[in-house]
Amino acid sequence: MARFSSDDDAGAAGRALGEALSALRRERGLSQAEAGQRIGMTSQGWGLYEAGKRPGLFRPDVQRRLAGALDATPEDLVLLIGSAPALQAGPSADGLKSRGRAFEAAPVAERRRLQLSTDDLAPWAAAGTVLEYLPERWPRRDQGCVIEMNDGSLRARLYVRSDDAELVVRGAGALLTIERIQRVQTRMVAAVVARVDE
Repeated sequence: MARFSSDDDAGAAGRALGEALSALRRERGLSQAEAGQRIGMTSQGWGLYEAGKRPGLFRPDVQRRLAGALDATPEDLVLLIGSAPALQAGPSADGLKSRGRAFEAAPVAERRRLQLSTDDLAPWAAAGTVLEYLPERWPRRDQGCVIEMNDGSLRARLYVRSDDAELVVRGAGALLTIERIQRVQTRMVAAVVARVDE
C-alpha cells in the first residue's frame, strides 16, 4: 500500500483514484447503480468509492473488483489518474490552490450503422432494420451490441455479460439462443444506441 506524507496527500490521492473510477464508469455509459449492481453493491456504495471516501480503494483486490465491473483492469484505472480534474489545480490570485472541478464535455463519438440482412434478432430487430452503434460505448445487459470479429465480420447480438475470457450474448436464431464468444476472437464490442426501420 502506498505511504503518504500527510492525511491531505492520502485524501487527494483517494479523490484522484475515485475520479478516475468515475471517468471509467462514464466512459462505459453506466450509472453508479448499474456499475454497483454488477458486483452486488448499491449505488451509494459505489458513489463513496468514486468520492474517495472509502479507504479500501487503495487495495489491489478492491481495485480489481471495481474495474472488473466496468470490464476494465486496475491498470486502466491508473492510466486515467493523470487526467483527473482534482490533480489539475493551480495557484489562485491569493497564493492558495483551488481544487474546483472544471467541466469538460465528452468528445462526440462517431456513430456507425449496420443494416440487418436476417431476422436473427427478431422480434427485437428484423431484417432491414438499421442499427446505429457507438464504437466507444460498452453495452448494458439486454442492450443491442455490434461485435467486430478479428476477421473483420460484424455480428449484431443482445449483450448478456462478459468477463476476461468470454462474451455472452443472445441472438443468431429465432429463439435468441445464448452464444459464447471468446474475447480473443473479438476486436470491438459496441453498444447499439438506435434502431431505424428503413
